[in-house]
Amino acid sequence: MKRTLQNLMLCGGLVLTQGCVATSNSFTFTADLPADFAYVAAVFYVPAKGQTCTVPTADNLAPQFNREWRTEYKPDAQIEIRRTRNGCELVVDRVELDIKAVYGKSWSTVGVDTARIAVREELPEAVKGTFNAAGESEFSGQCQWLFRTIGPNRYITKILDCKKTDASGALLKGHPFAAYTLDQLPGKTVRLKIKLADEEKPGWGDTWVKVPGGWKRCMGKSFEDQRAYCYGNYKDFSSFRMPDGRSCSIYPGCTEDKEVTP
Repeated sequence: MKRTLQNLMLCGGLVLTQGCVATSNSFTFTADLPADFAYVAAVFYVPAKGQTCTVPTADNLAPQFNREWRTEYKPDAQIEIRRTRNGCELVVDRVELDIKAVYGKSWSTVGVDTARIAVREELPEAVKGTFNAAGESEFSGQCQWLFRTIGPNRYITKILDCKKTDASGALLKGHPFAAYTLDQLPGKTVRLKIKLADEEKPGWGDTWVKVPGGWKRCMGKSFEDQRAYCYGNYKDFSSFRMPDGRSCSIYPGCTEDKEVTP
């Protein structure tokens, strides 16, 4: 507790002439997301360096932000850096982010993928995030919808696939990720910026065929064939149902075109 108070307020012999210099015990996390996107954040804490104490999980629950994201979403979250539980000084260890995106009106038409912020006492310079003169740091990613069909009526369902990107927007391996040291964060802002890919693509290969205006679903052995791989048959296709219930033959436009290009 003593160390925490010292971190929060640095006051000493200069207080009469220069006043007291306050230092923040939090940083702001925010996100720039596409329409119909939201994030849910969970913040995890561990004993500070040099501490020998432990805290049961029940007394060190991860604070959550935007848990009720459908009705009470707020893009900005104030994240505490240091806190004390059961007399044990804790520091933020990581922020785990669920990126959620809605593609229909029912409760199940939601895609989810992840992003993460790691916080450490020290980090190699090559890994450590940087802040600009305004105290802001940004890490980025691109999300893409992967579509497939499920069930006896071949309903369209979507999977959200989010990848990290560099400053130029090029895709990198892994999910969006950033890392900072504890002493970097007080009073700063960390921003996650997500772009949505211009086009959707099938969840995996040899199940849909690209045609003018979109994609056609291969029939497979029969309409009851849930896997329905093409296996070289680019003439027999099936209808499918959109999330809103429409029966269609071409995704995503639902417009028929006889010209098929395997």
